[in-house]
Amino acid sequence: MKKLVQYMAEALVDHPEKVEVNVVEGENSIILELKVAPDDVGKVIGKGGQTAKAMRKILSAAATKLKKKSLLQIVE
Repeated sequence: MKKLVQYMAEALVDHPEKVEVNVVEGENSIILELKVAPDDVGKVIGKGGQTAKAMRKILSAAATKLKKKSLLQIVE
């Protein structure tokens, strides 16, 4: 899951070397915290939050396969 988020974020931003993904895994859930460079936050969120919503849907599909719930937090 961590590699998936990192791959998607690095493809979107101008500074892929500053992408960080932290994972907090619980019994039934996975929380992924995504940190990017301050000027790349808008690219990850997208217009009206559409890019972030799409990333969350992909994560949800991957988490369902693991029988877990996922939460993507974009940390500024």
